[in-house]
Amino acid sequence: MDRGSDRAEALHSPAPPNGTNAPRARLQTDAASRSLNGTWRFRLHPGIRQAPDDGWQAGRRLDGFGELPVPSSWVMHGHGSPAYTNIQYPFAVEPPHAPDANPIGDHVLEFDVGPEFLPSAVLRFDGIDSAATVWLNGIRLGTTRGSRLSHEFDASHALTQGRNVLAVRVAQFSAASYLEDQDMWWLPGIFRDVTLLARPVDGIDDVFVHADFDHRTSVGVLRIEATRDGESIEAEISVPELGLVTVSGTEHRIPEVHGWSAESPRLYEATISTPSETVTVQLGFRTVVVEDGRFLVNGRGILLRGVNRHEHHPELGRIVPRDRLEAELRLMKQHNINAVRTSHYPPHPDFLDLADRLGFYVVLECDLETHGFEHQAWQRNPADEPAWHDALVDRMRRTVERDKNHPSVIMWSLGNESGTGENLAAMSRWAKQRDPSRPIHYEGDQTCAYADVYSRMYADHHETELIGRCQEEPLADAELDAQRRRMPFVLCEYGHAMGNGPGGLSEYQSLFETYPRLMGGFVWEWIEHGISATDASGANHFRYGGDFGEEIHDGNFVADGLVDANLGPRPGLIDFKKVIEPIRITVNAGCADVRNAFDFADTSNVVFEYTVAADGVVEAHGVLTVPSLAPGEEVRVQLPDDASRGSSRPAIVTVSARLATATPWAEAGHEIAWGQFVATPPTPPRPRATAVVVTDAAVARLGPAAFDRTTGSLIDLDGLRISSFRANFWRAPIDNDFGVADFIVGGVPVERQWTDTGLDRLHPRLIEMVAVPDSDGGEVLTVRMRYAAADQANGISVDFVWSSDGETLALETKVRPEGGWEVPWARIGLELVIDGEAQTVAWRGRGPGQAYPDTGQGAKFGWYEAAPVDLHVDYVRPQESGARADVTRLALGFEGAQLAIEGDPFAMTVRSFSQATLAAASHESDLTADGRTHLSLDARQHGVGTAACGPGVLDAYVLSPRESSFTHVFRVRAR
Repeated sequence: MDRGSDRAEALHSPAPPNGTNAPRARLQTDAASRSLNGTWRFRLHPGIRQAPDDGWQAGRRLDGFGELPVPSSWVMHGHGSPAYTNIQYPFAVEPPHAPDANPIGDHVLEFDVGPEFLPSAVLRFDGIDSAATVWLNGIRLGTTRGSRLSHEFDASHALTQGRNVLAVRVAQFSAASYLEDQDMWWLPGIFRDVTLLARPVDGIDDVFVHADFDHRTSVGVLRIEATRDGESIEAEISVPELGLVTVSGTEHRIPEVHGWSAESPRLYEATISTPSETVTVQLGFRTVVVEDGRFLVNGRGILLRGVNRHEHHPELGRIVPRDRLEAELRLMKQHNINAVRTSHYPPHPDFLDLADRLGFYVVLECDLETHGFEHQAWQRNPADEPAWHDALVDRMRRTVERDKNHPSVIMWSLGNESGTGENLAAMSRWAKQRDPSRPIHYEGDQTCAYADVYSRMYADHHETELIGRCQEEPLADAELDAQRRRMPFVLCEYGHAMGNGPGGLSEYQSLFETYPRLMGGFVWEWIEHGISATDASGANHFRYGGDFGEEIHDGNFVADGLVDANLGPRPGLIDFKKVIEPIRITVNAGCADVRNAFDFADTSNVVFEYTVAADGVVEAHGVLTVPSLAPGEEVRVQLPDDASRGSSRPAIVTVSARLATATPWAEAGHEIAWGQFVATPPTPPRPRATAVVVTDAAVARLGPAAFDRTTGSLIDLDGLRISSFRANFWRAPIDNDFGVADFIVGGVPVERQWTDTGLDRLHPRLIEMVAVPDSDGGEVLTVRMRYAAADQANGISVDFVWSSDGETLALETKVRPEGGWEVPWARIGLELVIDGEAQTVAWRGRGPGQAYPDTGQGAKFGWYEAAPVDLHVDYVRPQESGARADVTRLALGFEGAQLAIEGDPFAMTVRSFSQATLAAASHESDLTADGRTHLSLDARQHGVGTAACGPGVLDAYVLSPRESSFTHVFRVRAR
């Protein structure tokens, strides 16, 4: 067998890495260190057999090399292309074999070192995807396995003072890839930091901090272990703020310690010293226990208001610069998020430093997912194959050891969607033995045989409530069933935030707050994984699966998040912030009820402000006197007279809870929570029907309106040309409408139900146009139509009843389903297509963002104005979006004219392109304005749900076919 075959065989081994040091905590040390990030030499081969050993490992024959930044993923720099799959492997499933079509990247760095790194040094790689072999000065140090795990190599025998050559050969795929099927882009390369670390003689190799908290006495219990070469050593411990000086290995009880929590992330700096090295750690005193079916931190049940987080950058892939990482976490805190599940691997180590400081509960997940074996009925799944035992336990060991000193980590997770098996049980046993202070999480085994919490993903509201009541379906094993019922329950994934949505968040939160067993959950997910692209016209958009010519892919399923790939908040994030707000404010006429829903924090750093507005004008503003509330406390406060008087008029009273002083994550004045009292505006008077119908051969006229007598359609409104007017019952499908069959009753996504019944292709048939006298002296014009689709007997009868006083135009629309409709409708409303592009849109209703029946919790009532382009939400795959709900007044500004519309509360959508164009588009760049204004006025809408991966629309928000009537009043004014 030739050397190329030998190297290929190495990639097929299920063994853990070789040549690496024992994993340890990442420590802040005063020993010398040097970042090796920067510009490296690079070349790419199509496979391992084509990758020569030509002296490059020692820095010779580098003439065929180009340059590449490290950290990086080479496909993000033009060497090949990204590829996305969710569950399916992008290669044949024949474990442990990697494919022959397996790009190999050779990386070389020349660097100089001084005497401070001699005689002992370590090379640390924080992340290489997926497997690597490392040489220093031509001497092989070892291999890495576990893309998102740290690997350290003893460089002492190879490092020289002066010039050195570091060489790393990276394979895109290896046997390890079977363990990393994690619903994200496949992006090979050295994508995390590379560091050279001096190791002083008699230094400190590892530290394990044990900092418990007695919530009854506020006593901190501290013990710090220090080791070298795997053996305990004596080191000096100093915690100046606590007045503590001691030695490692001894336990101390420290009075009057402040406990650490996500709400009050109190840290104390400690140093651990030997004569040759000092390391610094941040202590957070806290205790995590599972007790009586509840998850307790420092003796209190907590509620996780969490998100799942992948690492993603739209230009860099999985390389997330420090400033962007900080921006992400601050944005989470600003939206009331208090917990992160690191799906599905340990994050960059900087993440946990920030989580400790800013305050997050972290479920830290091992770098493991074998989801693609589900398609093979879990046959040969590494989770239960003895040959993979050492590799899986090694992954758990590296996960725990690196991050064991972070107070933010409250649970270890064995991984994600890897089936069941003895190797997972072994991982759990190892973690419990090494760190009994943290519970174990794993969703994949619902018997919870080797977990400490019961975890599910996408359980619907009904099942979640049953679990909260301890009334879930029993397990066949009575002992395991009894054990599981004593566990708290977490939705490790819920509220799938893909496209327009997610719906149903309020109903989940209500359950979390009702049943103590429910400890909350993590929305899937935080960030969309769009990759930035520029089309031929220069417009930017995000690419997704299939845009890079992949043989197999999972389309835009990679684009699911509460923020877009540039960290722009999606409407779902605004809603989630409102749903999980930790201060609850209910405003009534003359008073406000305020409840502190924090688990630990009081409201001493919160100021409460009120605002009274009417017709878009602020009439009163001030500060409410609200006492500081302990967690769980509630108070009713009277509103000042100016606010109380306003509440009796058609005004809006808003009470906001804001930060009184700045925090590390937000400025003073940042809004945490709000509540509103909305006085019902008077119903707009319907104009008297004093105008009469005047007809000629082609047109019927009524007041300011003209109608086509052959179609019955409105074609002109006081000079505004109407190119289309019709009833509307369909929408351009959202991602949730396509659904996942497992989550849909009957297994048929609603989009398919609509197309099968022709809801997307209804055509009107004019039955009659008739004018009848009205008691006001004018006439009422009734246009009766029937909407139906080809090859369908079902139809919808629609009567348009028009009247006018000569200046304004009133319309009552009456809808009646005909036949056996057995599918929901998307909407019941009107669609007008107006020649010319509206320049402004102003409305009284909810905003500034969108709202649908089961979303829009974050949309406040008020008076708003925007450009039409700003009403559209640029989801990665274009879809229905942009509705503003509960609108009672609407004004569209055109050149020279304004169209005003009033009516009972309706949903308003304004676009510059048609529904058909929207439905056909695959990217934002496909949406081209057609010079017209497409206006939807909906009396009712179908909810959005989360069926892209989760429950469908809740019954309360299903728009079943029904009789309906609604009224609008139109008026055109000169501008």
